[in-house]
Amino acid sequence: MTQSVPSDLDIAQAATIRPIAEIASRLGIESRFLIPYGHDKAKVHLDILPLLKDRPRGKYIDVTAITPTPLGEGKTTTTIGLVQGLGKLGHEAIAAIRQPSMGPTFGIKGGAAGGGYSQVVPMEDFNLHLTGDNHAITAAHNLAAAAIDARFYHESRSTDAELAERGMKRLAIDQYRIQWNRVLDVNDRALRNILIGLGGPLDGKPREAGFDITVASELMAILALVDGLDYRSALRNLRERVAKIVIGTSKGGNPITMEDIEVAGAVAVLMKDTLHPNIMQTLEGQAAFIHAGPFANIAPGNSSILADRLALSLGDYVVTESGFGADIGMEKFFNIKCRASGLSPDAVVLVTTVRALKMHGGGPQVVPGRKLHQAYQEENLELLDKGMCNLEAHIQNARRFGVPVVVAINLFSQDSPAEIALIQKRSLEAGAVDAVPTDHWAHGGEGAKALAAAVVRAAEQPSDFQFLYPLNMSIRGKIEIIAKEIYKASDVKYDGVAEAQIKKFEANGWGDLPICMAKTHLSISQDPDLKGAPTGHTVRVRELRASVGAGFIYPLLGAMRTMPGLGMTPAYRQVDLDENGRVVGLF
Repeated sequence: MTQSVPSDLDIAQAATIRPIAEIASRLGIESRFLIPYGHDKAKVHLDILPLLKDRPRGKYIDVTAITPTPLGEGKTTTTIGLVQGLGKLGHEAIAAIRQPSMGPTFGIKGGAAGGGYSQVVPMEDFNLHLTGDNHAITAAHNLAAAAIDARFYHESRSTDAELAERGMKRLAIDQYRIQWNRVLDVNDRALRNILIGLGGPLDGKPREAGFDITVASELMAILALVDGLDYRSALRNLRERVAKIVIGTSKGGNPITMEDIEVAGAVAVLMKDTLHPNIMQTLEGQAAFIHAGPFANIAPGNSSILADRLALSLGDYVVTESGFGADIGMEKFFNIKCRASGLSPDAVVLVTTVRALKMHGGGPQVVPGRKLHQAYQEENLELLDKGMCNLEAHIQNARRFGVPVVVAINLFSQDSPAEIALIQKRSLEAGAVDAVPTDHWAHGGEGAKALAAAVVRAAEQPSDFQFLYPLNMSIRGKIEIIAKEIYKASDVKYDGVAEAQIKKFEANGWGDLPICMAKTHLSISQDPDLKGAPTGHTVRVRELRASVGAGFIYPLLGAMRTMPGLGMTPAYRQVDLDENGRVVGLF
């Protein structure tokens, strides 16, 4: 069982961190392919890929979770713990996870490096600037935003002949249909809706605009989904995807792309170095690729294809993580990421906790920053049993894709042996290969050895991986398969705006894109208050948006915040430097 351990930051700062060149060398990465950022982090140049093409591919493991409480159930910690546990068994295991946004890091969520004795180090670098990928995307995105406003400004002041003299044609951008906000990697609700162009005619024409957080940028989703067998092919894929981004429409209703406003090349230039995956290490010295961090609701919520492809040629096992619960991150991992890469998974690890299952059984509300109710502090088999339906639904959904499932029971000190035994029994009955208690938070790789052994067994089983839907199905058909098969809805209703958008998108030739549903992560349904495994509900599609460059359409099933706000007790209040210049208070 878990025990009292130091803070995440204390553990990380006490760690013996090996030179990153040593970690890379053990994997067979020559120094000429390493782009160092100091001694403990680096990028791996994609020129290495052709040299690895004949290596056997490692096992591909996706870590996901049941529908979480607002506290999260420990997916990243389990991902790192599993990698360390595989290392204890003698395997060359590599983690492949998203780079976190600094917004949530300084907000209420905290960092995403794992926790306890299962985390990536140096933790401060991981959660802050790392190698600057997020900043490059911020600059590239905002350059495009400036280019849009500049084009609109100059077209409004020029004749067609004057534009032609400059080699330009009139795009007639509809200022009311521009769908490209500016971005910032900070939680700032005051910037969600703004007015720009104030001050006079020379400062542009006033219009409504807004800011999203950087990880919500389509450019971040593109970074995650770019693919290639070497650096040049990845660059070409990046350039092609950026060119296809739709930034709005003309006054005649025709889509306008990045290529149309002639900024796609410059955006690709600013992003070119972001394509090289970042390499760090776990507390126990395994390699961890940290690359891309797209939002898990409006985007795929998975780390990059390029990092996975590289890791699969270097390690025996690659353990990646999908954002939010299996109904969101795992479904998108399968239907979007695996479809784009052509890589198929060997097993799924489904993280659960006694706490979350009790919540799904009708337990009291779980609120970040508040003490857990007594129901979560003592044995309650009846409450746990009622919530088991959520775990069973996720197991069945993973099995629907033809992939073996291992349930990881992330332990807390108050969990009783009887509660653990009940989860194990019900998991096996629902179709899981195994259900294993794991205590990696307190004991690192040693605490995850049993989980690692179960994953090895599962990954050796035959995998009959299959997608949920074919791409040539209609947009409506794909939405309804996800809603009915994964969310267990009985019906799907479309608002008038959504109906019109489906027709327009299909007329534009976007009907063959996969679907990236944008919904709450707090329920399998679209209603965050429906816990457990709700059935018979109706999914309402409010509107649809097209990320044509990234290569998916995302229906909005509710109001999605793409710029978080700060709470009353944000994490930044505790962050500081001590008298020796060391970071303190960062978790």
